[in-house]
Amino acid sequence: MIALRAFIESVGLLGPGLNNWAEAQDLLAGRAPYVTARAVVPAPASLPAAERRRTGTGVKLALAVGHEAVAASGRDAASLATVFAASGGDGQNCHVICETLAGEDRALSPTRFHNSVHNAPAGYWSIATRAMAPSNVLSAYDGSFAAGLLEALCQVAVDGVPTLLIAFDTDYPAPMREVRPIPDAFGVALVLAPTQSAHTLARIDARLTDTPATVLAASEFEALRLGNPAARALPLLDALAAHHTSNVVLDYLQDVQLQLDITMSDAISNHSGESAS
Repeated sequence: MIALRAFIESVGLLGPGLNNWAEAQDLLAGRAPYVTARAVVPAPASLPAAERRRTGTGVKLALAVGHEAVAASGRDAASLATVFAASGGDGQNCHVICETLAGEDRALSPTRFHNSVHNAPAGYWSIATRAMAPSNVLSAYDGSFAAGLLEALCQVAVDGVPTLLIAFDTDYPAPMREVRPIPDAFGVALVLAPTQSAHTLARIDARLTDTPATVLAASEFEALRLGNPAARALPLLDALAAHHTSNVVLDYLQDVQLQLDITMSDAISNHSGESAS
């Protein structure tokens, strides 16, 4: 198949023991020791106070990594097309809704209900950034990161516009954790552009493959990759942190994975604008 190509300009990251992309690079590359800890998800200062009080962990996580990636890219958040990807909604919010519906008083808060839908983070992002650009929201269970990346790459290739991908998943409390064992929150954001720029970190060429997904050498990061659908992005992040031109395979569907050929910015040829094949 013809590969989809884009240039990664920036990364946003937040997860267990990973507070941001700047710090996480040394941890992923083994240049600093990784100490696991609960993810610390900040309140979204970009939202008005009323909306800020209503947001759950999923919205806070999506906005945190999105803002980090946009700031590092130097672009205007309001002008960026967006793709949001998650395997489900806000686990904590879903738990409270189920508790309410299982109780005697089944009156459900309208705020809690509208925060339960999987496109809620996209709505809050538009409020926080005043974005009017196109926004797509998708869910593909454990393959949600790869599905979101493919969608973002298609927008870059077809529309020729920079696109922000935000992928995130939050934990589920008991008893839902028994059937959906996501232990902690993880979010990642990428600003993807159709052409190379001064902010370019790497070029990626994506194609479908039946090759098994890349397994990370560090056991703690491999456990994190398998423990949260959004963390299926870790092989890509690991390669970016190592600053090595390489290829990785990401989990996608049962029999189809997503291969990424990664070329770091200092190795991109003068012919990078040509179509990949």
